[in-house]
Amino acid sequence: MRRPHPAYPHPAYALLLGLAFIGLAAASNPVEHTASAAASAAATAAKASAEHGASKKGPLILIDAGHGGTNTGAPSVRADIFEKHLTLAMAEALRVRLQNRGYEVRMTRTSDTYLSLRQRGRMANEMNVDLFISLHANASENHSHSGFETYILTPEAVDIDSRALRHDSGRVRPDVDADTAALLDDIERSSSQVRAAELATSIQQNMRSLRGKAGDRGVRQDSMHVLLGATMPAVLIEVGFIDHPIEGEELLDAKLRGRMLDAITDAVVTHAGDLAARR
Repeated sequence: MRRPHPAYPHPAYALLLGLAFIGLAAASNPVEHTASAAASAAATAAKASAEHGASKKGPLILIDAGHGGTNTGAPSVRADIFEKHLTLAMAEALRVRLQNRGYEVRMTRTSDTYLSLRQRGRMANEMNVDLFISLHANASENHSHSGFETYILTPEAVDIDSRALRHDSGRVRPDVDADTAALLDDIERSSSQVRAAELATSIQQNMRSLRGKAGDRGVRQDSMHVLLGATMPAVLIEVGFIDHPIEGEELLDAKLRGRMLDAITDAVVTHAGDLAARR
């Protein structure tokens, strides 16, 4: 469940953010498996970073399937399905779609595995990805809320919270001293927010065209922990309320999910084409 925040009008949102940022001032036990998951994530990140740097292909996108392992996420309308199952299924399908459009794609997890939020965000930086997308589903206490929304970080989260994490979550910069690397990280964190806002706006517009105006909860800002420290455009998509009696069933329908993922893919393609060149 997410805290409600004001949604910004789509047409003006990118401009508002631009002005705001111009002045750069089967489940396992997470305790038992956190160390091995962290080591695996670090190895995956290092390998992906090396492969991407050597190949010099197009933009590299990291898709995060929210939750996993004993961190089940929100319960759905069906007793045996949780948010972690939905996000993994959607992440895998989104990866295929983006790969078919010519992008390099990695995932934070490809199985029912526990990863901390810090581990996921660190992977994005260590892999030197050009775009980070975290997929989630929402829920409400009385199961009556519905709709979709896309989050980016608040200015405070970028300026204060992200910099507090920079000592161990920065981008890999060979042959660059630590102070210079930290400064470059700060600059990239701030400059990437305008592009994150543009992407989030496109995602909402495409989803609105598919699912209707009533479900559009807008582009929102919050200190989403999985996005903290990201030095690239990063968004968190709440695809809908998995516990809503109607919308929850819709989210479990593979055909509707496919159309939603097509809408997200189209938004990504619109904004990801020149990401590598602009970094």
